[in-house]
Amino acid sequence: MRIGLIGAGRMGRPILDRLTAAGHEARVLLRSREARAAAAGEGLDARATVAETVQDAEAVFCAVLNDAQVREVCLGIEGAIAAMKPGAVLVQHTTSDPETARLLGEAAAARAVRVLDAALSGGPHDIAAGRLTLWVGGDEAVLHEVRPLLEAYASPILFVGPLGNGQRVKLVNNALFVSQVGLAIDAVRLAATLGIEESAILDALQHGSGASRALGVVAGGGSVGAVAGRLGALMAKDVATVHDVAASAGADLGIIGTVLSSDAVTKKVLGQP
Repeated sequence: MRIGLIGAGRMGRPILDRLTAAGHEARVLLRSREARAAAAGEGLDARATVAETVQDAEAVFCAVLNDAQVREVCLGIEGAIAAMKPGAVLVQHTTSDPETARLLGEAAAARAVRVLDAALSGGPHDIAAGRLTLWVGGDEAVLHEVRPLLEAYASPILFVGPLGNGQRVKLVNNALFVSQVGLAIDAVRLAATLGIEESAILDALQHGSGASRALGVVAGGGSVGAVAGRLGALMAKDVATVHDVAASAGADLGIIGTVLSSDAVTKKVLGQP
């Protein structure tokens, strides 16, 4: 299948590698001449513009940095949707505002293009192992059509309802995960006041009913101090998006919001002053 990739960074490049390894014909957007030359040396078909990257593709994957970039590369007269052929599918992976998914859907409908809001959970190592989690919003029939493509790098692939729900599930997941990391860090603080060393409590809790993936992240870092450096750059943007989306929707973050605003999260998880 002919595919186009917009966003060949931390997540996009391993997706590209898995898709090409599966035998798909891929074009990738690389704006700089130097990057295109380097890609050509690796046998990749790199293009300088969005239109060149997507014009003949049957499926286009968007894995850029943030919501603003999604709108920039997908919408408008120079965006991907305007250049995609009728019947093609846009798979949007970037964490973004669910409102952006709605805008993509409206623009795509006018061009007879289909859109899947395919929020992801995991990292480059999960893509390389084919075990990236996808929460997909949109038309389930379209998901069924492109599922073989997604299975080149993702499992499980979960349908979660209408367009935008992929992003909503991702935002709830990230809010819960960061809150749980903050609670794990505060558990270490509590243990210290009771005279228990950090390494001892982190090891012990992993074998009890309080164990969680978030606790494993803290324990895997070796100490609370190592967590901010590992998670801050990755999660600060998503936490800010959670707050913005909740505010625009009039949603109460409740206890999760309290934890997200605590020092354990803002200072020790996100590394903010």
